[in-house]
Amino acid sequence: MNTESHDFSSNSGELKDVISAYTKHWKWFVLSVLLALTLAYVYIRYATPEYAAKGKIQILDEKGSSSELSVFKDLDFLGGSKSNVEDEIEILNSRANFIDVVKELGLNIKVTSLGNVKDSEVYKNRPFILNFIANDSIINASKFEFFIQIGSETTFGYSLEQDSPLKEYSYGKKVPTAIGDIVITPNYPFFKSFKDKKIKVSVSPVMDIAEEYQSKLGVSLAEEYSNILNISLNDAVRSKAVDIINALIYTYNTNAVEDKKTIADKTSSFINDRIDLISGTLTSVDKDAQELMTEKRMTGSGVEVGTAVQMSTQSRRALEEARNELSTVGQYKQYLQSEGGYDVLPAIPLSDANVSQATSKFNELAAQRKRLLESSTEKSPIIKNLDQQLSDLKSSITSSLGQMERSMTMNVDALQKQTGAYYGTISSAPKNQAELRNITRQQQTTESLYLYLLQKREEAQITFASSAPKSKVIDDAYAVGKSPVKPRKKIIYLACMVLGLLVPFGIIYGVDLLDNKIHNKNSLEKRVKDVPVLAELPRLGKKDETLVRKNDRSVLGESLRILRTNLDYLIKSKSTGKNNVIYVTSSVPGEGKTFLSSNLSMIFANTDKKVLLIGADIRNPKLYTFFSSKDVDKLGKPSRNKDAGLTEFLYDNSLTSKDIINSMLAHTNTIDVIYSGKIPPNPAELLMSDRMKELIEEMSARYDYVVVDTAPLMVVTDTLLISEYADHIIYVTRAGVTETRVLEFPLKLKSEGKLKGLSFVVNDVKEANLGYGGKYGYGYGKTTKKWWKF
Repeated sequence: MNTESHDFSSNSGELKDVISAYTKHWKWFVLSVLLALTLAYVYIRYATPEYAAKGKIQILDEKGSSSELSVFKDLDFLGGSKSNVEDEIEILNSRANFIDVVKELGLNIKVTSLGNVKDSEVYKNRPFILNFIANDSIINASKFEFFIQIGSETTFGYSLEQDSPLKEYSYGKKVPTAIGDIVITPNYPFFKSFKDKKIKVSVSPVMDIAEEYQSKLGVSLAEEYSNILNISLNDAVRSKAVDIINALIYTYNTNAVEDKKTIADKTSSFINDRIDLISGTLTSVDKDAQELMTEKRMTGSGVEVGTAVQMSTQSRRALEEARNELSTVGQYKQYLQSEGGYDVLPAIPLSDANVSQATSKFNELAAQRKRLLESSTEKSPIIKNLDQQLSDLKSSITSSLGQMERSMTMNVDALQKQTGAYYGTISSAPKNQAELRNITRQQQTTESLYLYLLQKREEAQITFASSAPKSKVIDDAYAVGKSPVKPRKKIIYLACMVLGLLVPFGIIYGVDLLDNKIHNKNSLEKRVKDVPVLAELPRLGKKDETLVRKNDRSVLGESLRILRTNLDYLIKSKSTGKNNVIYVTSSVPGEGKTFLSSNLSMIFANTDKKVLLIGADIRNPKLYTFFSSKDVDKLGKPSRNKDAGLTEFLYDNSLTSKDIINSMLAHTNTIDVIYSGKIPPNPAELLMSDRMKELIEEMSARYDYVVVDTAPLMVVTDTLLISEYADHIIYVTRAGVTETRVLEFPLKLKSEGKLKGLSFVVNDVKEANLGYGGKYGYGYGKTTKKWWKF
């Protein structure tokens, strides 16, 4: 139970540390969010708004209007078919339709009124009228822009660059440009409102504008399995979006009716050819009957033939119909083989539904190809793709017709055998009467087909005249609301706010991820685990004092008191000896060991204890810099050799400890200091001297605390040489400087028994990273800034 409680508190503490790592930088989060919201406001303020327009149409079933192929429905070759709504959506949103819309509305010529900050498009009420002398094909494929400034009612300024000097022209005069001459005339109802304003005229390729609006158009089903389509479009000009939707619906219906007319014309042309052929056959048969009856003086009653003749007549009629259909298939096949282009094909009544469907698909693609050729060439990839599809369809139709021709030939052969059987039955009849009957049957069959084709020709034209558009307009295009749909303010503000939070979060997270430095007591404790961390010292400003005073209530003073208390606890926890020799070391120079040893001595002296500070860093002595200010006075001087220090004592056996001790009055504290002395040529050998051990033992007995400022551990071996004389070793790390991997070195020495009484201190900790002082209010008498005065 206790283990679970410990784990929970540990996890809770880690979570608090993670949260604290971000909340302590709250100022950056606030600043980032404010900056992001400001950028969002600027974007919304100067972005071009877009407005929505909508329309609604219903796709009509082909059965609701007469199809061109339905003129043959009584033959039961073809039946009505329902338009596929998904296919109609693709046709409606086709590039060919948008090309027609762009040309009709002149969308490839854009007029923009330039402002100081924001430009606005002039769609309808333009101050002038543009007339291009060049052919439309050149204008529709060109990309060009120029600038006009209306000066007076007779002249205007013209330039190719916005900031270039204007050249003056008169209205109605030709202006030479890269795409040919243009003529500009004023549009007086709206002329004066644009006076002295600069206007940009942009001419773009029709194809590019068509593709742009094609990508912006939205077409969707009102409901599943519904024939009703919702059409939507967003644009910076409300009226333009409305006009585009209306023009698109009109173009879609117009093209559909035009396709039907083309098919009807082809069908009529084919029927006329068949009528001419059958008319000649009918005339020839009538002439044969007339000659036979005149020559043989026959009445033509046919009483003598009897029942056998009636059966023969029915069989003969079936044979003639089969021959006619076979002839139709043969002629249609011959027509396809002779037709080398991609014009629409006539809708021929055939018994094979696959041929009829393939013909309808061919005509649809041929009509689409014809419309695209109005704005493209035959070398265009789209035209080549359509040509390939049309060639495949024509080959498929030709193959199907060949199969039909073989099948019908077999049928004709069978009917001929059947007719021959009936003919044998009546062979006993007079030869002349049989011949007359034969001619009469040919007359009847040919005449009925002739009348049938005349009727269907009229029906085909009537069908086209009465054909309805493919769609019915339910709602004409209209602008949706008065507010723009883009930019979406709430979404942009929310996205920018989230981005404003993510940017500092990401930076802090990335820095933390790559960070390998110690920053405070908390982070150090996680690394050293069971080794005690006595305290953390705050970062000092340039104006802060480096030596603590007696009643100092600053964060530094309170931090040193915590260090003193924790160190006293370690000293008293040992029952043998005084345990008062304290080494202060670090990994490398610059981490603050001399600063700590000086202030630790001062904080011990505050309790009226006898304190000795020894400068044992004889290679790079810095101790004197902390006791050379105007607030430090020397109370006592050595009796002889006043400049002697530790190195002189170790070298010269004639010197005693009294000769190197300097009594100091720092602020109001009395402290004894032994300086390092002159830098010797053999510092390691000097420190190995027995006099060093004797000095430490003597001073430990005479003083309450002996603080020794030693050399950095990772730079030289000096500290290890004298480490056996220490009761406690304080290892100084510096926040933001000491790397975590460096801590492995003193911990390894401790595990090997080379460092005893090891403990750590974190120096130069930022106020925001202080584990206790920054949170629980060191310095009761110190005035702190309010949170809004950062």
